[in-house]
Amino acid sequence: MKLNVRSIGLLALLQDVGAMRIRRDTARDELQYDANYFDQKINHFPDSEQYGGYVNDATFKQRYYFDTSYYQPGGPVYLYISGETSGPSRFSNLQTGIIQILMEATNGLGVILENRYYGESYPFNTSTTDELLFLTTNQTIADNAYFAQNAVFPGIDCDLTAPGTPWIVYGGSLAGLQTALSIKVWGDVLYGGIASSAPIKVNVGYPEWYNPIQKYAPQDCITRINKIVDNFDFLIAKNYTAAIKEFKALFGLEALTDHRDFAAAIADPIGNPGFYKSSTWQELNWNYTYGSRDFFYFCGNVSDIDAPEEITQVDYAWANYTNGEPWTGLGSYANYIKTYVLQLCTSGDLNSNDCWGTQNASAWANIENTSTRSYLYTSCIEQGSYIDAPKEGPTLLSRVIDTSYEQQWCTWAFPAGKYNSIPPSPDVGVYDNFGGFNLSADRLAFIDGDQDVWNDLCYHSNFAPPRTVSSDLHPELLITGAGHHWDSYGILDVEAEPQFIREAHKWEIKTVKKWLRDFDSWKKSKNS
Repeated sequence: MKLNVRSIGLLALLQDVGAMRIRRDTARDELQYDANYFDQKINHFPDSEQYGGYVNDATFKQRYYFDTSYYQPGGPVYLYISGETSGPSRFSNLQTGIIQILMEATNGLGVILENRYYGESYPFNTSTTDELLFLTTNQTIADNAYFAQNAVFPGIDCDLTAPGTPWIVYGGSLAGLQTALSIKVWGDVLYGGIASSAPIKVNVGYPEWYNPIQKYAPQDCITRINKIVDNFDFLIAKNYTAAIKEFKALFGLEALTDHRDFAAAIADPIGNPGFYKSSTWQELNWNYTYGSRDFFYFCGNVSDIDAPEEITQVDYAWANYTNGEPWTGLGSYANYIKTYVLQLCTSGDLNSNDCWGTQNASAWANIENTSTRSYLYTSCIEQGSYIDAPKEGPTLLSRVIDTSYEQQWCTWAFPAGKYNSIPPSPDVGVYDNFGGFNLSADRLAFIDGDQDVWNDLCYHSNFAPPRTVSSDLHPELLITGAGHHWDSYGILDVEAEPQFIREAHKWEIKTVKKWLRDFDSWKKSKNS
């Protein structure tokens, strides 16, 4: 499918001088937006014991970007929650994605708000345990409401603050959760929200991450990997030291002395705990501009029936440990890792924290402001969802990896400070307190993909109650054949999209339009 690129000229921008830098006939997918800065409260809850009276009145500069190319007076504001990355990395949502789609359909204004502790929106110069005290869900969703009540858009003369103007929030993944909770808690300010692939019910461990891959990926590939992992775990269980060392060397990973690091490294093309380097199942996308087919290249290698003899002979190297049965696909698996994955370690030090070594405690304790550190902190205190191996049944990840593997990173990364310390295990009850799988609020829409690796934490989880009723106030949609917040991507032509994405976008447009029709009555009820 060819990308349909439209251009817009200066006349379409009204009097917008601060929203974007643009030349006449700049293609939408090339638009660049000027950074704006908002004085955000560091601590929205000065009376809360949780924050100990620490930094009560201070503010920080929170970065935001906006697009007025479709805006007409009276239109809504669409707030895109940037989530666990920088604002600029979300520009595509204004350019061609879900915010562009909704702006065009309703004459709205779109704005990206960079989350606290990401991009350039850090309250402090470093991220010590004490300085991370304010990186919590309740502070983050309070940011969204406070911003909506006070935001200014240079070049727009009218007051667009909430609740006088309808603000519709959108977020995917962690930002999807934050969207849902923003509407749940701040629904008197924020008019509605679409939560895409939102992890609303979490556990400390999350072996179900692999379930969609196990079910939907090419089964000849999956079966081979399951068996190879079983055989490796057999070597570990029997403590066949020499065989284990030779097995690691086969993949070029003998430098990884910790068995869990090795297991994570060979799972890199599939997805592993922590921070994998490959484009995995999660990075698949209907829109080729943003997706990658690397997972299928990997699987195609593992299941290659025409691999050269020098590769297939490797399948028999450890057959004496399995009663003469070959480890089918092992040679191709190892060859792929050596050829394509190891080169992703640009430093060449495979056992460093920059690559697949995780056992350097001091490296985790680096207090530099990074998105990796911020996301890890959220995982350690609230989110959990550590990717681990299932306790029973087939697995794509070695069973040497359990939740303690990631929990030790938390311990090393965040030593107790004067005002703050992390719990011994993530307090996943924080999310449950909002309703878990029963989370609901007026004008809160849930949209998920049935092949998303995170879906079993989302509204349409296999563990959630049956979803049989969708209404205008409580709409929900499960997209067939879709992955992680696939609805956030667009190509500037909804009719030309794949059918299930097309219909999802039409559903989102209809959902928001129905909400907007009732805004005036909602607004009057707030003023009465």
